[in-house]
This record gives sequence, structure tokens and C-alpha cells, in this order.
Amino acid sequence: MPEKKEKKSLKGYWLTTFLIGLGFFTMGLMDPLYDNYVPIFLGYYIEQNSLIGAIMTLDNILAIFLIPIFSAFSDRTHTRIGRRMPYIVTLLPITAVFFGLVPITAYQGLAILVVTIFLLNIAKQAVRGPVVALMPDMVPGDLRSEANGVINTMGGIATILGTILLARLMDVVVTVPGLGAKDKILAFPVASLFVILAVILLFIFVKEKNSKVSESDKEKAKEDKEPIFKSLKAVVAEEEKSALYILLSLLCWFIAYQGILPFVGKYTTEVLGTSAGTAALSSGMVGVAYAIFAVPSGRFAHKHGRKKTIRMALFALVIILALVFVHSAFLTGLNPTFRLYSFWALLFLFGIFWVTVVTNSFPMLWQMADYTTMGIYTGLYYFFSQLASIISPPLAGGATDLFGYPALFLYGMVFMLIAFILMKKVNRGEPEDLENE
Repeated sequence: MPEKKEKKSLKGYWLTTFLIGLGFFTMGLMDPLYDNYVPIFLGYYIEQNSLIGAIMTLDNILAIFLIPIFSAFSDRTHTRIGRRMPYIVTLLPITAVFFGLVPITAYQGLAILVVTIFLLNIAKQAVRGPVVALMPDMVPGDLRSEANGVINTMGGIATILGTILLARLMDVVVTVPGLGAKDKILAFPVASLFVILAVILLFIFVKEKNSKVSESDKEKAKEDKEPIFKSLKAVVAEEEKSALYILLSLLCWFIAYQGILPFVGKYTTEVLGTSAGTAALSSGMVGVAYAIFAVPSGRFAHKHGRKKTIRMALFALVIILALVFVHSAFLTGLNPTFRLYSFWALLFLFGIFWVTVVTNSFPMLWQMADYTTMGIYTGLYYFFSQLASIISPPLAGGATDLFGYPALFLYGMVFMLIAFILMKKVNRGEPEDLENE
């Protein structure tokens, strides 16, 4: 057995991590604008919320297929500029172009709007896996929790900027050739410019390291013609089940999160009586905590262990959701202002422990991969997380319809508890584990 190495510092990787995080930053700018305003654009032509909701799940449906496929493709790509970079420098600019066109096409007709949304999501979901897999290629395994914390912080800051600053540009009236003076446009092309700038900086300053891959590894990667299903089958067949259990755990905690998230705004307006504008602050509390505590949670796991940190955070989430359940079910007689502020406080606490889970789970899974399968494991992460985003909102919504809003938080609590139990069976993925890099 090799001697246990002294834990390294992220000091020499800050710039690289920051530059790679620009990809997450641009996603953080685009996603909240997309989620908040595309339903409004679709509402110009469609009255049924159910149909709008079906179109809004398009990105999740495409993600469940495209992220694993393109993550695995990038594993098998070997070029002078690297294996992830060819996808980044082609697909991210395409994403930027179609994102900037969304509000313009919204004024031109439903058909062209839906086509633009479809093409946008193909490009955006295809590039997401290579963008995410770039970090574990560049940063040593025992530093990935801290690096992932930095990247998640950048994504959280971008979400705040997208919802608070860029969103205000939607009120600015601009003149569009052929359409005249229109509002609800400017934020999208401005965000697209940030995406293009991020691609340029990534390409100039981030140089992928391909020297560690051997010819035998290249041939092994090329032989994987069905990486998604073969890798799923391989994970299930492994004698040591850590990878399987962490994937099942993350499926459960994303089922909990994706079940609650879509209904927080409705709960805030319908039960707590806030305005539509104020309702956005509820999910904003989670975002603020996400940005503040991503880096500290990575450092904590680096010192105390990823599994222990994630299980502690999951248990805390169970307790917090139990408190939210009590808050929603039994505290209806409290002063409305106190009830709203206490709900926001609980969501802020939820954000602290949620970012702790997210920041450290990806590095655990990466630690179980080798150089040739880094993209495949990235794809598996997204396969399970996007599967949760497809199946959970209808389940949570059904529970709410049958039993009222308190059932929403009970639903989340149960799945967080299942995730906590499953994580006990995970025995790999710590920084000190041997890697095949």
C-alpha cells in the first residue's frame, strides 16, 4: 500500500479553475433567463399551461440523451487542441447565437420560436458534458471538491446576476429591424455576448493536457460504441457497488430537489401571499446560499471526507424539510411577515446544505473514473439528475394536488432520507483513493 500523501492545496490551480468556471458562469446567466422568460414567450401563442410545461421539459429530455452521448464522444476525441475543447469552441458559440435569437423569434411566430428553442437546447445540452468534464481533466482528484466549489460559486453568482441585473434589461425598449421598437429582448443577446467572450478566454488560456493518455487507452475508448448503456450495465455489474449507490443516491436527492423547486414560487404567492415579483426571492435565497457556501463546503469535504460531508448535509436537509413541512402545515396563524421571513430563512439553510451535496458528489463520482471514462461518468451523473427532473415535477405536483402544499415538503424529505441511507453504502470516491490518471 502506498503511503498516504499530504493533502495538496488548490493554490496552483486557482486560475485554471476560474477559467474553466467561465463555462459554468455562462450557463448560470442563460438558464434563469430561459426558465423565467421562455414560458412568457410561449404564452403569447399558447393558453394551456400544460402545453407550455411540456415544451419547457424539452431541455431535460434532450439533456438525458445528449449530455451522456457527447460526454462520451469527448472521451474518445483526440485533437491538437484537446478532447473537450473542439466541442466547446463549436457548440457554445452556436448556443449563444440561438439564445440571442429566442426573444426575437418570439415576436415572429410560434413555429419559428419552437424551432429556435429546439436548436438552442440541442447545442446547449450537447456542450454541457464536455464543459463539465474539462475540470477533472485539468485538476488533480484530491482537489476537485474545492475546485468544484469555486466553479459552483461562479455559477451561483451568474444566476444572481442573471435574475437581478440582466433581467432588468428585459424592460428596455430596443429597435429591431423588421419588428420595430420592442421590449423583452435585450437581456438575451447581452448574455450571448458573455458566452462568446467566455469561449474566447477558454480557448486562449486553457490548454488541455493530453500527454497522460496512452495508445492502449485511446484504443480502449474508441471501442466503446455504446458508452451510455454499456457504462450503465458495467456499473450495475461491478462487484464493488459504490458507483451504483452514489448514482441512486443522487437520483433520489434530485427527485427531492426537482420536485420542490418548480412549486416554491406558487407556494409563496398562493399560501404566503406575496406578489409575483417578491416570489422570486424565495428561490433566490437558495441561490445566494449556493454562491456563498460552495467553496467552504468543498474545503470542508477536503478536510473531513466527501462521504461524511454529503451524508451530514443530507441529514441536515431532512431536518430542514421537516421544519418547512411543520411551517407550512401548522403555523398558518402566525404573523404573515414573520411567516414569510422564516420561510426564507429555512430556504437559505436549505441552500447551504444543498450546495454541499452538489459540490462534493461530482468529485466522488469522478474519483471512481479513469482518464478514458471521465466523460462517461460525467454523462451518467447528468443522466440520473436529468431523469429526476423529468419524473419528479409531475409526482410532486400530484402529491400537492391530492394533499396540499405541506405534502410537497414531506415528499422532498422522504427522498432526501432515502438518499442519506443509500450513501452509507458508498465506500469509494475520497481524495486519497488511488486514481488511474
